[in-house]
Amino acid sequence: MTSNEIKALTGQYIMNTYGRFSVAIDHGQGATLYDPEGNAYIDFTSGIGVTDLGYGYQPWVDAIAAQAKKLGHVSNLFYTEPPAKLAEILCRRTGESCVFFANGGGEANEGMIKLARKYSFDKYGKGRATIVTLNNSFHGRTITTLMATGQEVFHNYFFPFTEGFRYADANDLASLEAAAGDDVCAVMMEVVQGEGGVLPLDVDYVQAVARLCAEKDWLLLVDEVQTGVGRTGSLFAFQQYGILPDVVSFAKGIAGGLPMSGILASEKCRNVLGPGTHATTFGANPVCAAAGLVVQETLTDDFLAEVKAKGEYLRQGIEALDLPCFGKTRGLGLMIGIEVQEGYNKGDIAAKLIENGLLVLTAGPGMRLLPPLVITKEEMDKGLDIMKKTLG
Repeated sequence: MTSNEIKALTGQYIMNTYGRFSVAIDHGQGATLYDPEGNAYIDFTSGIGVTDLGYGYQPWVDAIAAQAKKLGHVSNLFYTEPPAKLAEILCRRTGESCVFFANGGGEANEGMIKLARKYSFDKYGKGRATIVTLNNSFHGRTITTLMATGQEVFHNYFFPFTEGFRYADANDLASLEAAAGDDVCAVMMEVVQGEGGVLPLDVDYVQAVARLCAEKDWLLLVDEVQTGVGRTGSLFAFQQYGILPDVVSFAKGIAGGLPMSGILASEKCRNVLGPGTHATTFGANPVCAAAGLVVQETLTDDFLAEVKAKGEYLRQGIEALDLPCFGKTRGLGLMIGIEVQEGYNKGDIAAKLIENGLLVLTAGPGMRLLPPLVITKEEMDKGLDIMKKTLG
């Protein structure tokens, strides 16, 4: 099909819930995508942080094909090898104790919220179920995770929302203490606020929150849906903050492009969710888990060090362009935010770059870049050149 044919068919039969750019994608290689007509696009988005190994990565393709031929699905009433092996690797690499596998980020965060409330119920009974989240956060699109999101713009249309959330300002311990109370069971945060604009939290603040949670017996919940699986230059971003959360959610890049997510829980939380308290039909799918094993095999310490170096190279390259529409950059690893100067529109900037062959994202008030972790220097340089020619 041609690009126009794909767009027409999409418009006729798929709900119009996305503000799509006028590009149809047919295939890819490395960090470069192609439309049906063969036009190339340097990808600084990786499917919003999902395709961490890029496109056409042969070990990933082979693992999926082999597992699909062997076993595509069996319910979680039985045992399969790939998710068991993936869970072991994740626990060993993080210091967490156990894993629950799910399908998407919102579902993972729902599971994390349920675990926190049951932990408190089991120990303290009813009346201690409030979770404090941070202003400018984003935690998902379900009824509950929309309310967990600390942005008022998301608290609309879908009333009544799930109760039991209060909000505090990021990097302000006094604000968090003011939002607390005897009814609190957990604090939930992204250590880098992604949809809010790629805003890393201060290390001292995160460590202070961790200490407060330990003192109060609140669970520390870290949402790593976007920051996890190598994106920031460590397997999980919390590892750069010197903490061990009680529960961590993950999704996006965990299976390199297949739908998979989950939560990692600490030893004190491993038995909170027992048989009958939480479940999902497709979680721990063996094909997705086989893909996830390839991701873990690829994300070695040396590979993660390269992610940090690539992020620094790209940030320095953007700032060196001295473009009139851009200010400073920020972020960790290959999770990069760019300030957009007053008088410029982030959506217009994104559209122009995409039209000229560079796929980018927006977040909060600025731009957001999430390239595949395997992106090459040549592909980064091509992207920077497109920025210069388009926006200079």
